[in-house]
Amino acid sequence: MPLSPSPSIPPAPSRVSRRGVLAAAGAVGATGLLGAGAGTASAGSSPAGRGPAALVIHNARVFTGTSGGAAVDAVAVGRDGKILATGTGAALRRLAGRDTEVVDARGNTVMSGIHDGHTHPLNAGERSMRPSLASAETTVAQLLEILNGFLADTGGAGAEPDGWLVVEDWNPVGLLPSGTLAHHTMLDALATRRPVVLVGGDGHNMWANRRALDIAGITAATPDPVGGKIVKGPDGQPSGVLKDDAQDLVRRRVPQPSQADVVAACAKVLELAAASGVTTMMDALVGRHELILYQALAGAGLLPQRITPAIRLDAEQAKDAAGSLAYARGLRREFEGVPGLRFGMIKVFLDGVIEYPAQTAALLEPYLDGAGRPTDNRGELYVDAGDYGRLTAAFNRAGWQLHAHGLGDRAVRTALDGYAYARRATGQRDARNTVAHLQIVDPADLKRFAQLGVAACMQLQWASKDTWTMEALLPYIGARRHRWLYPARSLEKAGARLTGGSDWPVDELQVWNQLRTAIDRQGAFGEGELYRELEGLSRTSALRMHTAGTAWQLRQDELTGTVERGRAADLVLLDRDVTRCPVPDISGTQVRLTLVGGRVVHDATTPTGRATMSRLTRTPLPRPKSPASAHTPRHTACGCTNG
Repeated sequence: MPLSPSPSIPPAPSRVSRRGVLAAAGAVGATGLLGAGAGTASAGSSPAGRGPAALVIHNARVFTGTSGGAAVDAVAVGRDGKILATGTGAALRRLAGRDTEVVDARGNTVMSGIHDGHTHPLNAGERSMRPSLASAETTVAQLLEILNGFLADTGGAGAEPDGWLVVEDWNPVGLLPSGTLAHHTMLDALATRRPVVLVGGDGHNMWANRRALDIAGITAATPDPVGGKIVKGPDGQPSGVLKDDAQDLVRRRVPQPSQADVVAACAKVLELAAASGVTTMMDALVGRHELILYQALAGAGLLPQRITPAIRLDAEQAKDAAGSLAYARGLRREFEGVPGLRFGMIKVFLDGVIEYPAQTAALLEPYLDGAGRPTDNRGELYVDAGDYGRLTAAFNRAGWQLHAHGLGDRAVRTALDGYAYARRATGQRDARNTVAHLQIVDPADLKRFAQLGVAACMQLQWASKDTWTMEALLPYIGARRHRWLYPARSLEKAGARLTGGSDWPVDELQVWNQLRTAIDRQGAFGEGELYRELEGLSRTSALRMHTAGTAWQLRQDELTGTVERGRAADLVLLDRDVTRCPVPDISGTQVRLTLVGGRVVHDATTPTGRATMSRLTRTPLPRPKSPASAHTPRHTACGCTNG
């Protein structure tokens, strides 16, 4: 079955007022960006005084995302929500009528909105409802002090002994001194009888106290679930650490908030995404629960972006191609009428994470013991190449795409082997299957991405020197493999289609620092450059991978991703020229205006826009090093004013 056509975008939550962008950008106004016209109007066909353009942005540095062509400094948006024309301001004046809104960009960049090809926005909304450790590195004593604060903050009537404390953004490699392993006895030292769970910020680890393990029925006799691992000590008893799908043993016991509260929280984080310039997102982990939330958001007019939901299949489902296809089709039939959703993507985890102590990413060669000696651990491969190839072939024949989580080089090769099988079995040459993350890619596999037409979806905000890439990784894989971390330029040279994603909320939503890090391999928060000379991208490549590249990945490239006539007006106006400013300055970019299909979904100068921008600037920095930094999100979560 072919992919669903791109639906219309639901009503936007706000519009730019005539005192909005005007005041900041010296414009005449920017309201009423959508008209009823079905096609691109011409100046001669408009009523007197009513030009075909709803909006003209001029005096801009327009990054079109296309190759070659004359410089563009103006964009006209038609009343049908499409780009009517690009060119010079002088040429586009003829498209303006008395009610056309005209915005002076003051030499700053106008470009396609950011397309996030791998993110978890609803998970970000749900996480925002709980206290957060903000990935801080702490000693056990410091951690317990912070958790005691969380217990006090959430210790209302009836909290003892059965009120769960669930804390987000625990750093699985952050216990000090380095190498300290988490164990439930540490959490058992808290002065509480409540079940306590720390959820890893990487999404692949969970740490539970004894009470939570008991409620979940996890004992020495509990077997590892498919796609997960219950970490046990030398005595065979559970340590309290649960990896990947083993987390569900505890998660399903945790009481859930009301749907209304979750929808409200998700609406706020979608506002943050719009204020960051994100106009399209692929939600990389979707089931019926998430689709119900999207349905509720769209019904309330609170879904500002275009969303491609990637329906997640677990390791057991991946072995049953026919059953999985029926499952995905059933969800599409149930929810395909939701405005803003575009079905056609399937997500499968092939492995876990590579950093010590998790080491569940699948490697071609064994992990090292930290002193350079090979171990007998090559990580976890959750789905083999045969099953993955048959699954891919079944979905590709039906018009769907596969999106593989592949961090280790063995998982990456498994995905490529599966895609090669599907290509032979179906004869398709434009399936646009994807491998996401690509933390390590064996050099022998670089050319296969182009040969197989596979998208390389990379989260390059991780590509800097920090605890995760150095202390938690280098001693355990060695310098030879470490050099191939996030090989963006090598993939590009080999002809691969690069696409971008944030993996938010695994990392904070820092869109523009993400682009900057793709270029300088350090970003605003790294402790040094990570193979910049070998793997850093050009500015143009970084911008394209997060716009046109990801639009291609999502089969949306005929609709969005470039700034040219006939494309949807999914545009952002920035506060600087990111095509020319010093690379470090890209991190601080702010978005003045975001349009989706011609609709204003963010205006930084309205009260709503200012409030959202304020929340963005208060967002905790990624991977904080100081234990004290965890106190700020604690107070943010509880709502007190001391943070």
